[in-house]
Amino acid sequence: MNLLSAFSPKSRRPSRGATLVVALLALLILVIGATAIVRSMNTSMSNTGNQSFKRDLTNQAERAAASVMTILQSGSLAVDTARQGNLVASNYSATLLPTNAQGIPTALLATDAAFGAAWNAANDIVVADQAITLRWVLDRLCANAGAADESHCTMSDAGTTSADSASQRNSAQNASGTGLGALQRQVVYRLSIRATGPRNTQSFLQTTFTL
Repeated sequence: MNLLSAFSPKSRRPSRGATLVVALLALLILVIGATAIVRSMNTSMSNTGNQSFKRDLTNQAERAAASVMTILQSGSLAVDTARQGNLVASNYSATLLPTNAQGIPTALLATDAAFGAAWNAANDIVVADQAITLRWVLDRLCANAGAADESHCTMSDAGTTSADSASQRNSAQNASGTGLGALQRQVVYRLSIRATGPRNTQSFLQTTFTL
């Protein structure tokens, strides 16, 4: 066999073809990897943006909380007798509102038309320059309307927290000798807020308190 014929250009052509195929496959893998990285970055940036919106909505919800406290302290619900019955004008229910499985009042899940028919949509707080709308409802944790009573209402020790209520009850009992009745009990209220922001981002916030 002639050694020159073994290394002729014809014998190297299949090798060059195989190299081209390998190079194309490597390029395809790089393109797929780059596409996956770009999509991952876009998803990450989108999630980060949504989280930022939700944090901002949580902060904005303080506007609704402040408005409700004003109504309770010096507005239409400042008197106890006013809180014994429903007051639609102030988005207030004297009885526990129906909720979904997550504990969100169904009133806040209703359409604008349905909400406006049952509640006062004029109480919505609109932050126009930030495209944010705050909608809220306030309910008393009682099964029945009328004067609050432990037989049908959720009650809490007035002016105490779970950490110090036991010590205060003991102090009241020792000082007066009348037992737990010496410590005033008050009905619990629940404030639920729906905050809607840019990109139709929504956050639901809820708190309970006594007066």
